[in-house]
Amino acid sequence: MIRTFVLLFLLCLVGVFGVESHAVSVMVGHSVTLDCNSSENLIEWSFDNIFIAKVINGNPIYDDDARFRDRLKLDRNGSLTITDARITDTGVYELSIIATMHSTRFTVTVYGPLSIPVITSNISQCSSSPKCVLLCSVRNVTRVTLSWYKGNSSLSSISVSDLGISLSLPLEVEYQDNNTYSCVVSNPLSNQTKHVCITDLCRLCSDEVHDCGGTETVIRLAVTALVGLAAVAAFIVLVYDIRTRRSEQERYESHNDGADILKQE
Repeated sequence: MIRTFVLLFLLCLVGVFGVESHAVSVMVGHSVTLDCNSSENLIEWSFDNIFIAKVINGNPIYDDDARFRDRLKLDRNGSLTITDARITDTGVYELSIIATMHSTRFTVTVYGPLSIPVITSNISQCSSSPKCVLLCSVRNVTRVTLSWYKGNSSLSSISVSDLGISLSLPLEVEYQDNNTYSCVVSNPLSNQTKHVCITDLCRLCSDEVHDCGGTETVIRLAVTALVGLAAVAAFIVLVYDIRTRRSEQERYESHNDGADILKQE
């Protein structure tokens, strides 16, 4: 009895200490392979404790699970490839080698594509307050971090793991702040950044409007210059036209005077 108990205890220890763990990340639509490389005759795979596939003497067998239908591929060594990854494929995959009671767990996380954040302000036109609140938002995201940066320095951030939700992060700034701000949405595989010019979104009613880098000022100066050139050109054309008509009139009158003299003679 004691020997049996000791044997069972040792087998449990083998089962516990024989478990390896790995973390794997993949983008939606891509493929991911969970390595096995075993020569054993019986290998099984499960997803969140539900059987999905196995290899018996090198021959793959798949469970008829609608979630993975036609998207699983086993090689002869037991490595499992998941094609066309989906958000719902996120979870724990467990490899069990029956003969050795060895298990390997793969925690797979599938990340969706990221859209560029949208930045708005709490002021529709202009304000007399010295403060302005910017709001950075993203929609339909899962397992992402949303962050505000001033230059290369992180100011604030918020993370979410829920499936397909909207996320917003406010930032209070000074109207006359000329620093570069940006909002970044990221996951371990990708990121999207939106830069913001404070004076594009936050304006004091009492101040002259300037934009970052003086772009608006340059445009206004260019337009003014073009209008001035057009006016000068129009004036030159007008003067030329008047002189031309006057010259033609003088030639015409001179010709008529000559004809009258000939008639008198």
